[in-house]
Amino acid sequence: MKTITLIIPAYNEEESLHPLYDQLCLFTNEHQQYSWEILFINDGSTDKTACIIDSFIAQDSRVAVVELSRNFGKEAAMLAGFDHATGDCAIILDADLQHPLTAIPEMLHYWEEGYDDVYARRRTRGDASALRKSFSRLYYSLLQHTSDIDVLPDVGDFRLLDRKCIDTLKQLREQCRYTKGMYAWIGFRKKEILCDQQERIAGASKWNFFSLLNLAIEGLTSFSVTPLRISSILGSIISLVAFIYMIIIIAKTLLWGDPVAGYPSLMCIILFLGGIQLLSLGIIGEYLGRIFNETKNRPTYIMRQYKKQNDTKE
Repeated sequence: MKTITLIIPAYNEEESLHPLYDQLCLFTNEHQQYSWEILFINDGSTDKTACIIDSFIAQDSRVAVVELSRNFGKEAAMLAGFDHATGDCAIILDADLQHPLTAIPEMLHYWEEGYDDVYARRRTRGDASALRKSFSRLYYSLLQHTSDIDVLPDVGDFRLLDRKCIDTLKQLREQCRYTKGMYAWIGFRKKEILCDQQERIAGASKWNFFSLLNLAIEGLTSFSVTPLRISSILGSIISLVAFIYMIIIIAKTLLWGDPVAGYPSLMCIILFLGGIQLLSLGIIGEYLGRIFNETKNRPTYIMRQYKKQNDTKE
């Protein structure tokens, strides 16, 4: 019998866990042709998330939890899930039930047909605002045109990964993680299904504007050097224009005696060039900061303990 691991990152999800577990029990009982492992990743929760998961473990031998020493973020939590998943394949789920369990049988069907990565494309985005949807479309369009890999729009972490995909992702240990890009980078046979993302059953999203912006920058800088190239091209163009303008000013002054333009035009040029320089330094700084983080060679996450019935490791 094949084993399926459900990887569920959780950060302060005490209101969602009981409804999630109830639905998982109903679902797994309806699909007993597989053996199921329910693997929670407690990403440094400060509410009752850990206690609730412990109660699941006490009554259900299929449940396990990896408790991280603090909140490392969802990207690191998913890596912890890959490291501890024991199944022949793994399915990544959100703890808030926005990922519909009804899509899993179709994922398993295509997996049995030989596909290694079965991902769910969202037809709808649940309760996401119109502004957030617009920014998402703009970002993915930008990423598609600047990256060497095919990062798909409206595709999140809800997917089935075969064991060979999991083992490959475990080898990618970088600190600055953009897992959506990694899914595309590793390749393997992929299959798309469509689903409707549900609204959260409780609580509020942990992703605010700044965390999403940081994730977007991670994606651009992890899988594309286009911002650096744009900075270089822009600097070259401005230098050429400035050189031509200098020749024109010198010629006008020597040949016709025209005075050099005064303070206002000089300040505009200085401020413009200064802005371009700061922008270029900022882009270089983003890449340099990522190099700095990687050279420290720290672990992507720290596990406080792994817990399962009759099996606890620290």
